[in-house]
Amino acid sequence: MIDRLNPFLNARKQLRQACDLYGNCRDDINQYELISTPKRIIEVNIPVRMDNGIIKTFTWFRSQHNDARWPFKWGIRFHQDVDKEEVKALSMWMTFKCAVVDLPLWWGKWWVIVNPKELSIWELERLSRWYVRQLYKYIWPETDVPAPDVNTNPQTMAWMMDEYSELVWKYSPWSFTGKPLTSWWSKWRNQSTAQGWVYVLQDILKLLNQDIKDKKIIIQWAWNAWLTAANLLSELWAKIVWISDSKWWVYNNDWLLVDKISSLKSDRKSVTEYIDAEKTTNQELLEKECDILIPAALENQITEKNAANIKASIIVELANGPITPEWDDILFTRQITVIPDILANSWWVIVSYFEQVQNNMNYYWDEEKVNTELHQKITKATNTVYEMAHSTKTHLRNAAYIVAMKRVLDAMKDRWEF
Repeated sequence: MIDRLNPFLNARKQLRQACDLYGNCRDDINQYELISTPKRIIEVNIPVRMDNGIIKTFTWFRSQHNDARWPFKWGIRFHQDVDKEEVKALSMWMTFKCAVVDLPLWWGKWWVIVNPKELSIWELERLSRWYVRQLYKYIWPETDVPAPDVNTNPQTMAWMMDEYSELVWKYSPWSFTGKPLTSWWSKWRNQSTAQGWVYVLQDILKLLNQDIKDKKIIIQWAWNAWLTAANLLSELWAKIVWISDSKWWVYNNDWLLVDKISSLKSDRKSVTEYIDAEKTTNQELLEKECDILIPAALENQITEKNAANIKASIIVELANGPITPEWDDILFTRQITVIPDILANSWWVIVSYFEQVQNNMNYYWDEEKVNTELHQKITKATNTVYEMAHSTKTHLRNAAYIVAMKRVLDAMKDRWEF
């Protein structure tokens, strides 16, 4: 992997840049080394009997980044494209994501190398259950609580929670989050996936003395949650003018009807089937004229190849690591506001934490309570990061890492880890 596109090296560079601005970490190289390296990496092979009777082995990676406070909270990904560097990067980003919104959680990341689209529903269930059988001794509600991520969902979590409960001889809804409502999922979690980052964007616009109305927005990746958020933005009179899926984008400078695109995607169709719009390849999308650009697909989307051509005034990082680190300062100099991933997509771990809290209490909130708590958490975190950026005269990513670093290092120091 090319170093400039290595997500773990990029995560370390992002942390290093912020560390150079934060006194304690800047003056003590040991502190940077302690918080920039995962504590534990594990690789396990999971045998699964396929529908044709043949046993196939799937490789699983686990990265636990930091355990200054329990429990670990982490997402399980089923995806065919992965290496240890990406798992390490994601676990590190998640640690600081939890810290920047001040949750009592520290992060790891679990990833199974598999293309779930190539499995039948029965093979997917067997993989999910065998996954838990191999690892249940490491999944303790007080220390390590999984959640869904890419290509996993409430059904996956239901299978896993059920298998865990069977193995420990005790019904254990608190062992996994992101479960179906019938298995004590937090209410309003689906909506929070969309509403959470809209709150972040609204809070930043308010701090910048701007309004969402009539802002032209580009959304890279027409995933269900992003389309739901696009509908919310449309209701606030923002203009969604570009939307893409994995291969194509569609454009209408006046307005895209997001509900029609949502219907196309729910029918497993391409956005190219949307009428009254221009259609072309996805590569040019990020460089188009707009007010707000939302890279929501994968890492390394804005690099030296296209960063100089970015025309947005605000970038909201819904993907993890979509901007390579060397371009943060340049975008800042160009007065482009980047809402960093560890803040912009923190909403899902907040509501996942709420589910964990409710499971442990065996007392469940209504939708209004979840929404109110989410909004308060996000607004407080956004204001704290913005104030740090203002006081240190730096961009929001550095500010977010400084806020998060201080919390991580304080917790480690209180435990005499350095």
